[in-house]
Amino acid sequence: MAADGTGRSAAGGFSDGPVADGQGRFGAGRPSAGSVADGLEQSSGERATVRLRGAPVREHPAEPPRYAPEWLRLREPADAAARAHDLLDPLRIRLAGLPGRADGLVVHDLGCGTGSMGRWLAPLLDGAQHWVLHDRDPYLLHFAAAGAPHTAADGSRVTVETRRGDLAHLTPDALNGAGLVTASALLDVLTTEEVGKLAAACTAAGCPALLTLSVAGRVDLTPGHPLDTEITEAFNDHQRRTGMLGPDAVTVATEAFAGHGATVRAQPSDWRLGPGEAGLTAQWLRGWVGAAVEQRPELRARADRYLEERLAACAAGELRVVVHHTDLLALCRPTGGAP
Repeated sequence: MAADGTGRSAAGGFSDGPVADGQGRFGAGRPSAGSVADGLEQSSGERATVRLRGAPVREHPAEPPRYAPEWLRLREPADAAARAHDLLDPLRIRLAGLPGRADGLVVHDLGCGTGSMGRWLAPLLDGAQHWVLHDRDPYLLHFAAAGAPHTAADGSRVTVETRRGDLAHLTPDALNGAGLVTASALLDVLTTEEVGKLAAACTAAGCPALLTLSVAGRVDLTPGHPLDTEITEAFNDHQRRTGMLGPDAVTVATEAFAGHGATVRAQPSDWRLGPGEAGLTAQWLRGWVGAAVEQRPELRARADRYLEERLAACAAGELRVVVHHTDLLALCRPTGGAP
């Protein structure tokens, strides 16, 4: 989920972080949303407000968890501080105009990870909400369900369920009944085809989509360094190399949603990392530089020295980083053709 150095790669997921495989992420493969396992059952030991769909069995028993919850927890405060609050008022206005449901607003969170989007957004919206948390990784789905918020902004009840699925299999009816679709740090690890399917599914459901923290392809480091631009360019190339959109994601998504008649708004949502975020900055640096070197192995010797210098400056409280992102709100036409 790009030259922002968030640690995601075009070959992998949207964990935005350092990895065991040296590619700026934990493991291979993208967790994403879409078709789900059949059956719905209450899982023993879960809160009454949590329903788990399917058992937490990995696709390959020997496969380690793809994404580390520790990294996702580390970045969650920076994500929350960065997301564009200016998009919330137009979202609230659209949600107020949707037909009411007995179970409240149904929100589908695609590629939910450990559930940070729900923890941020649910308490900012009024009214009862039911969140459907989608991810490919059952390990992360358990964290998301366990950490879900209980109440909305006005004290109304918030419930959740989880669904395993892959965005590559997203069908137009996958979001039937949805009042809102959300995702965080997802668009830039999708292909053009997958973004098109997402736009079509949201249009078919007649619901808005709030898609946050897509990388913009730019990073500002202070103080500057002669290698900053080359590392940035190599990282961007790394994200794009297997067909993922990387820093082109917002442009492609805007065109896809607009092509279906949606009104699209975009706002900056930059990480601003200083001495108070040294732990996050250090992990981000390792993933960012590691992906750049994987893309351009000839950078290794210079990049190793660069990383050592940058980590030392970070530890000394002398490094500041702006990682540029964009939030996108697509206001699809409600089902039935209303404007």
